[in-house]
Amino acid sequence: MKVSSKGEYALRALLVLGQHDGQVLSISDIADKTLVTVRYLEQILLQLKKLGYVSSKRGAQGGYRLKLAPQEINIGEVIRRLEGPLSPMSCASVTAYEPCQLEAGCMLKPLWTLVRDTIAHVLEQTTLDDLLSGKLNVLDGGNLIVYKK
Repeated sequence: MKVSSKGEYALRALLVLGQHDGQVLSISDIADKTLVTVRYLEQILLQLKKLGYVSSKRGAQGGYRLKLAPQEINIGEVIRRLEGPLSPMSCASVTAYEPCQLEAGCMLKPLWTLVRDTIAHVLEQTTLDDLLSGKLNVLDGGNLIVYKK
């Protein structure tokens, strides 16, 4: 799995909007805070709007705001919807499975499956609110690990 600039910038935009929860921010304000060009950010915000994460307001005081509460925005879901499967290889994908040439005797598939499961677990346990608060909670073998800024 590789997160493209689109995925990275979408998360940056969601974070900025989350920091100003409920407020409408102009696209130029969001661009300034995310260091993304207005032109590219327009495309990303339109996609986030289509996916139901943000809403827009037209006019002189227009712009974008979060449509959902930060606690309701799951990072794993956002990445999957923007980027596609989380699996590093299609033979280990749950949603876009494609067999490899060595399917029957492939000794790498368990590794790719573990990588997919680990990435999915971390991303699915993380909300926008977790990122905003700087606290990431991950279960590791039943033990809660808390990462803080």
